[in-house]
Amino acid sequence: MPEYLLPDVGEGLTEAEIVTWKVKVGDQVAINDVVVEIETAKSLVELPSPYAGEVTAILVAEGETVPVGTPIIAIGAAAPAGGASGPSGSGAMDIDMSNPAASGGGEGESLVGRMKADRGPQRRARRPLVEAAGERTARADVHDVFNQNVTDQHSKVAQLVSTVLGDAEEQSLAAGGPTAPPTAPAPVAGETATAGVRTLAKPPVRKLAKDLGVDLRSLSPSGPGGTVSRADVEAAAGSVVTPAEPVEASTSAGPVQASGQRETREPIKGVRKMMAAAMTESAFTAPHVTEWVTIDATATLDFVARLKERREFKGVKVSPLLVFARAVTLAMRRTPMINSTWDEAAGEVVVKHYVNLGIAAATPRGLVVPNVKDAHALDLVDLARELEALTATAREGRTQPADMAGGTFTITNVGVFGVDAGTPIINPGESAILCMGAIKSKPWVVGDQVVPRQVTTLALSFDHRHIDGATGSQFLADVADIVADPATALLF
Repeated sequence: MPEYLLPDVGEGLTEAEIVTWKVKVGDQVAINDVVVEIETAKSLVELPSPYAGEVTAILVAEGETVPVGTPIIAIGAAAPAGGASGPSGSGAMDIDMSNPAASGGGEGESLVGRMKADRGPQRRARRPLVEAAGERTARADVHDVFNQNVTDQHSKVAQLVSTVLGDAEEQSLAAGGPTAPPTAPAPVAGETATAGVRTLAKPPVRKLAKDLGVDLRSLSPSGPGGTVSRADVEAAAGSVVTPAEPVEASTSAGPVQASGQRETREPIKGVRKMMAAAMTESAFTAPHVTEWVTIDATATLDFVARLKERREFKGVKVSPLLVFARAVTLAMRRTPMINSTWDEAAGEVVVKHYVNLGIAAATPRGLVVPNVKDAHALDLVDLARELEALTATAREGRTQPADMAGGTFTITNVGVFGVDAGTPIINPGESAILCMGAIKSKPWVVGDQVVPRQVTTLALSFDHRHIDGATGSQFLADVADIVADPATALLF
């Protein structure tokens, strides 16, 4: 049966977690139908099917992490009687050869953000129709026999377990007390040490139970064949406490402390794992320098209010972030070194003449930094639309790897949390990052009077290997001038 191999959906991907299957065995799928949702080290990605036909097997369970190139699903086309399934009578299924997933993926095969022209023509060598049809028939027969054998074995195991449990219960009742089985299996992940009989559950379900602190023995199985399902574990997770270690009975009259869950453990994977590696590499590779400036942003808030009233911005979200983003792209004209990267291997500093503006976004799965491509070439209306779409997609956890690749400069807005400022870490592959603080009403000196104004603090971190203090300070001052007086943008 044709097997869909887990592809590389982003350059350099080595593994991914199967999050949700969108199909089940027996379903009919067409080419490019979404069959599964996976989590990579960057985001959630929906994978389209490169084949058309019937789903014959789900090869990887939800919750499992597998390397690129692993078969995850088998899709075959059921041939009608006589072995003909089309004009050719070959019984072959439809395959979209323009879809890189049809080749099984692997390093260099990107489902997202890669043009067909970049991949070049892809065509498989054809075999004689009779030979191909014969081989498919033989494979189908072997697959059917294998499935039947597995089913028979599961049935025998279930009967044996039922017999053993029944005999043990009868012996216990006859003796007037509980009787343990002759030998008890060793405890496994997700079960208590006192378990007498191994609870039936798939390995991913056992791992989930262990991570959530759920005792499998305490659950009522609802899965096929009396197995504990993922839903059973998740339903119990909200009310489960970690079982206490077995202790001997005590005759002391001391207080009894109720057992409870004092800590939880979460696996380091996906976006969080990628973020940790990237930030560690950046922090200990590029010597960071951070500078701050506190400014009166009242004019920016007034400008934002006026933009909201204009018909060009109807239906478009307008916020101070739009002004800050525009200020960054304009200020780079005077200090282009801010928009560069340090190439250690080549011994060069690469100055970018385009701005892919990254916006750091906190999501339930971790921090992601999608970027607006060619932000320097957009007018204010188009920039507002791009920022709105980018942040909405990020919050939904649907940012694609291509949307996070190629960033040249990043803005992180800690002000949304009420934080005044911070010392941000540079995004790998870039040379600077701007931190926006909260805009708050504070006393401010205007002329010879103290008046309430909308004040904020900006912090700029930059790579001091090739950006000196003068360049960093000039860029930060230019951004601050535009935020303090948006009309200053006319000077750039």
